[in-house]
Amino acid sequence: MESTTVLLTVAAVLAAAVLAGAVAVLVRLVRTRRELRRAGLPTGPRWVFWGAVLYLVLPADLLPDPVYLDDIGVLLLALRSLRGSAGKALPGASSRRPGRQPADDYAP
Repeated sequence: MESTTVLLTVAAVLAAAVLAGAVAVLVRLVRTRRELRRAGLPTGPRWVFWGAVLYLVLPADLLPDPVYLDDIGVLLLALRSLRGSAGKALPGASSRRPGRQPADDYAP
């Protein structure tokens, strides 16, 4: 009986941690879209943003809802799409963060 309780507790803690990660990515997606709209930059197709939000909220998923890994993946793809559309709008804009060097110096 005790091992079952411990297993359920560990599973609940892991599910809560993954859910917190999904919510963090959702907040980042909403903030990015808001910043792009304020700057007057294109945010890409609306269906990408709203589709990702609906995929997180709706219960129909590829994986059951306690496992939010597929939801996080969809949100990250939408975030990448938003940032990519902003990069295309600005000629000469870099998708890298300022101060970062290109990763072309890998040793074989």
